[in-house]
Amino acid sequence: MVLLQPDPFLNELTSMYERSTEQGSVWVTLKRSSLKSKVQRNKLKTAGESIEYRCLIRATDGKKTISTSVGAKDHQRFQASYATILKAHMTALKKRERKDKKKAAEGAGSKKARQGS
Repeated sequence: MVLLQPDPFLNELTSMYERSTEQGSVWVTLKRSSLKSKVQRNKLKTAGESIEYRCLIRATDGKKTISTSVGAKDHQRFQASYATILKAHMTALKKRERKDKKKAAEGAGSKKARQGS
């Protein structure tokens, strides 16, 4: 797994979405992380210092995995850029077929009538 800076991460994420436009998926996970070992965190707690938590973001297309870490200061800018990328690549999604509510209600009503008999 490659830990990138936020801007190269967004560029690579864009290329992952473009490669998977016709076929494939991209999975993105977000997780709170301090990026320090447990021993270091315990030392900071006993010293009374506050721990700066960061957001660890990972993305994979099944073949390649990339990740980045975003601090609280950069979070707003990163989130706005990430949202723009998502909106631009949502066009490849397939629209789900839904049944008519009236037909579904009529079908369910007739099943209940048959079961009661």
